[in-house]
Amino acid sequence: MLKAVGIISEYNPFHNGHLYQMTQAKEETGADVTVAVMSGNWLQRGEPAMYDKWTRALAALKTGVDVVIELPFYAAVQPSHIFSAGAVRLVAAMKCDWLAFGAETPEIDYQKLIDNQPKKDDSFKQFNRPYASIFQEYLYSRTGIRIDKPNDILAFGYANANMLIGSPLHLVPIKRVGSAHNDHQLSSGLISSASAIRDQLKNGHFDIVRKFVPESSWRTFSTAKVIDWDQFWPLLRFELIEAPIDTLHSIYQMTEGIEYRLKQAAIESETFSQFLQFVKTKRYTYTRIQRLCCYVLLHVTSSEMLINPQYIRLLGCTRQGRRYLNQIKNDLELPMISKVNQEVVKKFVHLDFKAGMLIEMVNGAHQDFYKHPIILH
Repeated sequence: MLKAVGIISEYNPFHNGHLYQMTQAKEETGADVTVAVMSGNWLQRGEPAMYDKWTRALAALKTGVDVVIELPFYAAVQPSHIFSAGAVRLVAAMKCDWLAFGAETPEIDYQKLIDNQPKKDDSFKQFNRPYASIFQEYLYSRTGIRIDKPNDILAFGYANANMLIGSPLHLVPIKRVGSAHNDHQLSSGLISSASAIRDQLKNGHFDIVRKFVPESSWRTFSTAKVIDWDQFWPLLRFELIEAPIDTLHSIYQMTEGIEYRLKQAAIESETFSQFLQFVKTKRYTYTRIQRLCCYVLLHVTSSEMLINPQYIRLLGCTRQGRRYLNQIKNDLELPMISKVNQEVVKKFVHLDFKAGMLIEMVNGAHQDFYKHPIILH
C-alpha cells in the first residue's frame, strides 16, 4: 500500500525552497507519494498566479510532486482560516496520511493555540484594525505564543482545520530555511523567497533567478507568459464604475460601505497601484482589497464561497501518482474531475471556470475546456 504526504501550495513559481520542503516531507514521513493541493489561477492574497495552473502543475510534477490537485477558487481566494479549512479537507479527501507544511517556528504548540482561541469577544468588533492583528494579540495574551509570521499563521490554520474534521492527518511542520517569506531581495544562497523571485521574473530577469529554482521548473516557466494584476485593471475599473452600488453591495465580503470607496477610487485612479493606495485603510489591507477585486471581477456572491469541497479536480500526476490514484479511487467520497464540459461547469467548477477565462483572456491558453490532466510517464 502506497502512503501519501499532502502539501498545500501555490507554487508561484516552484522554487528551491519548495523542493527542500517536499524532500524533507518525504524523508521525515517515509511517504511513497507526494500530493500537492495547489491553488488554481488566483491566489490567497487576491492576486493572479504569475503563471497559469497548468504551467505551475507541470513544473511541480517535473520536480518530484506525484499528484497535483486544484484548490478551488472558493477556498483558494480567502482569508487564511477559510483557505486552510478548504485545503486541509482536500488533503484528507485524497486519503493522505500526513500533512507537511513550512513554518518559521515549527515547535509551536498548536493544540494550546487551538484550545485558547476566542469563542466570542466584543473586542473583535473594532473597525480600525485588521481582524488578524486583533486575533493574534488575543492568542498571545492567552498563551504567550506569537503567530505573526506568514507560514506560522497558515500552520495554525492547518492544525485547527485538521482538528475540526477529527484529526485524520498527522501534522509535519518543517522549518523554513533561506529568505523570509516577504523578502524582496534575492538571497546569497540557493533558496530565496518567492516574492524576490517574482520581482525578478516580472522584469524579465530569467537568468538571474535560474539558480534559485530547479532546472526542470525553470525550463517550464521561462517560456511562459507572465501574468499580473495590471493586465486586469481596465476590466476591473470598468466593472467598478459601471456597476450600480446595489450590485456591488451584493458581492461577497463587501461590507461597511467599502463599495462606495471602491467606486470612487476606480473613477480617480489611472493604475491598479494608485487604486490600491486610494482604497487602503488600517482595517482594509492590500490583501483584503485585492480579494474583493477578484470577487468583483467574477461577480462572486456569499452563497458561492462558503461551502465545503464538493469535488477533486485532478491537474496532473506522475506514474507513481497514477498508481496511488488507482489505489484510492474506490475510497474517494468526492467525485474526481479529469475532464471539464458544460455540465461539469454548471454542477461543480463554475467559479474556477470563470477565473480561468480571465487568465485565458491574457495568455491565450485554454484553462478548462479541451484540457486533460498532465500525465508524466
